[in-house]
Amino acid sequence: MKLLLDTHIWAWSLLEPERLRPRVAAALDSDDNELWLSPVSSWELLLLIERGRVQLDAEPLEWIEQVLRTVPMQEAPLTHEVALTSRRLKLKHQDPADRFLAATAVVYDLTLVTADRHLLRSKEFATLANR
Repeated sequence: MKLLLDTHIWAWSLLEPERLRPRVAAALDSDDNELWLSPVSSWELLLLIERGRVQLDAEPLEWIEQVLRTVPMQEAPLTHEVALTSRRLKLKHQDPADRFLAATAVVYDLTLVTADRHLLRSKEFATLANR
C-alpha cells in the first residue's frame, strides 16, 4: 500500500509514536508499504513549530532537513494538478493544507493516513484512520 502521511501522523511518528494506534504504527513499519510525504507537511510542521504547538530540541529547519535525509519516504510533489484537484474536492472545511494533502492522495492514488475526522468522512480518496 502507498501511504501518504498527514502532517500530524508524520510528526507523531517522529516525536510522539505512542499517539499512533497499533494498526497505523504497524502499517508505517511494514516493508510492504511505501511511505509518502508532501512538501506541504514540511511547511505545515514549520508553522506549528512557529506557533508553539510543536516543540523541538533542535533548530526546526535543520531538524526537518535531517529527517528528510534519514527517514525513507517518497516525495509527493505539489503540482498544478494537485492544486486544481484541491478545489474540486467536496470537503467540509477549507483548510488549505488538508485540501492539498487530500488532493495529493487523489492525484497519486495514495491512502491518506490521518486522524482528522473531516478527511476521514470523505469518500473521494482512500484513508487509513488513526482512531
